[in-house]
Amino acid sequence: MGRVALVTGVSSDLGAGTARGLAADPEVDKVVGIDVVPPRRQLDGVKFVRADIRNPVVGKVLAVEDVDTVVHLAVRPTSRSGARSSMKETNVIGTMQLLAACQRTAGVRKLVLKSSTEVYGASPRDPAIFTEDMPARRTPRSGYAKDTVEVEGYVRGLARRRPDILITTLRMARLLSPRIESPLGHYLRMPVIPTVLGFDPRLQVLHDEDALAVLRRAVANDIAGTFNVAGPGIVMLSQAVRRLGRPTLPVPPFGLSAVGQVIARTVRVDIPPDLVDLLTYGRGVDTTALVDSFGYRPRYTTDETLEQFAATIPPGALRADRIRGAEARIGALTGIGESRE
Repeated sequence: MGRVALVTGVSSDLGAGTARGLAADPEVDKVVGIDVVPPRRQLDGVKFVRADIRNPVVGKVLAVEDVDTVVHLAVRPTSRSGARSSMKETNVIGTMQLLAACQRTAGVRKLVLKSSTEVYGASPRDPAIFTEDMPARRTPRSGYAKDTVEVEGYVRGLARRRPDILITTLRMARLLSPRIESPLGHYLRMPVIPTVLGFDPRLQVLHDEDALAVLRRAVANDIAGTFNVAGPGIVMLSQAVRRLGRPTLPVPPFGLSAVGQVIARTVRVDIPPDLVDLLTYGRGVDTTALVDSFGYRPRYTTDETLEQFAATIPPGALRADRIRGAEARIGALTGIGESRE
């Protein structure tokens, strides 16, 4: 008998893609997708259950559907302003409820967690490259990064209480794709890109095809452990912006989130604190364990992923007077005046 998989967060682009891929796998007998809102597209071969993982009803879904494999993709960064409080509840409280349901359900034998390299934080004391056994030099204290730290802690607790459940934790770098919404993608699409004054951070991103392939492999194979998942190589933010053909505007770190709102008046761009930290200090992770132990070598380097993303964005065509007007408003907001030549 094949696996019966439950995918949380199935209304997201990554969740929907994962569920479709698993449904097409002959080794998977059934795929159940769960989320508070329906997916935007039809998920052929996937049974959708509209439910909130913060509600204990998720335990009934696990039992009724005879689920043996849980793929937890509902821990997500905030991608739109004003959604932080509800997203935190889903990320943390929802995970607690889901793990409690897994603990009570004897048939659950595997948990695949999509975590994030945000668990390492971002600070001036960071090493050039993080390996899976390295702790954060400065523990994240807010936002999505803090959520990921808490979620991984709860998953370790489940492992102690149910050692028979095989757990695979995938610490994914920031996704960058024209097909998947993400805070980093929204930031890099801005017509004028604010950067942190005096910093040029290292970026390491993940192609959505590699993310989907890693998730499918984690379900199909019994590979326990924690793995960094990212495209090989590093790109500096200044290099990325030049490839996108966008003008930049250096601002102090405290002004970055507010600047996003000023520049993108028609599109609400959220630059949360954890993304500000990344855009200040950057981050790099080692993926040796992904290749050697997990058995997957990413198809796309960070550089290639950025090139594909840049190819889908039309060159910026803002008039000089509009750029100067934006700079004037930002200068008044941040107190630094026009900082860009």
